[in-house]
Amino acid sequence: MIGFFRFVLVVMLLTVVAMTSAIVTMHFAIHGAEVSTPNFRGMTIADAGQRAAATGLSLHVENKLYSADVPAGRVANQSPVAGTIVRHGWLVWLTQSLGPQKLAIPDTLGKDQRIASIEIRRAGLQTGTVATLPASEIPAGSVIAQSPQPGASGVASPMVNLLVGAEGAAQPAGGYVMPDLTGQLFTPAALSLTRSGLQLAPLKTQDMHVPPVSAPGTPAAVSAPTPPSGTIVAQNPPAGFRVDSTTPIQLTVAQ
Repeated sequence: MIGFFRFVLVVMLLTVVAMTSAIVTMHFAIHGAEVSTPNFRGMTIADAGQRAAATGLSLHVENKLYSADVPAGRVANQSPVAGTIVRHGWLVWLTQSLGPQKLAIPDTLGKDQRIASIEIRRAGLQTGTVATLPASEIPAGSVIAQSPQPGASGVASPMVNLLVGAEGAAQPAGGYVMPDLTGQLFTPAALSLTRSGLQLAPLKTQDMHVPPVSAPGTPAAVSAPTPPSGTIVAQNPPAGFRVDSTTPIQLTVAQ
């Protein structure tokens, strides 16, 4: 009888050990695939790449912006932010600093779109969104407006957006063609809209959460691009629609 109880006790002990081992193994299988996102801000792109590789992450430079406090060629922003727990192999999106703005914004008003684009490239900048506006009194293809304005300082992006005249019936006075603001930082975009006399609706935010870690034995989900915090991910009205001072413009920003 004593031998039977000893046998049962040994079986129970082995069962507890097996369950504990399984729990520990599952814990390391799940959490061992997780890493904490390093702080890449201020690092060179090369150093950030080495740090990411050592941590088991991937990097992609999504955007380049002017920065008064981060030297050119270094990381100015990242998404997910430092300290976020993500899966091994997760893609981190970086914004590279161009340093303080040193390039003068050229004056393209009244010029043909092709000539304006050439002058923008010669100035070391890039042509951004090009919208058209039917205007009978302006030659088709001529630049009606640009953003940033000629000679502007303190701009965030090396992009120059153009509004070009097109053939067709003229729009009522006082209106604008809604530009594509997605991917731009909220603060400079909102400032540009308000300076133009447009009306901003209450700001909406969208939580760009990190998907959960896949269970052991299941294929890992593909890392979806995560917009950097503070960038515009949606807008209403959409790009190309006519807006004026009475049109509420709704912007949704990543957080």
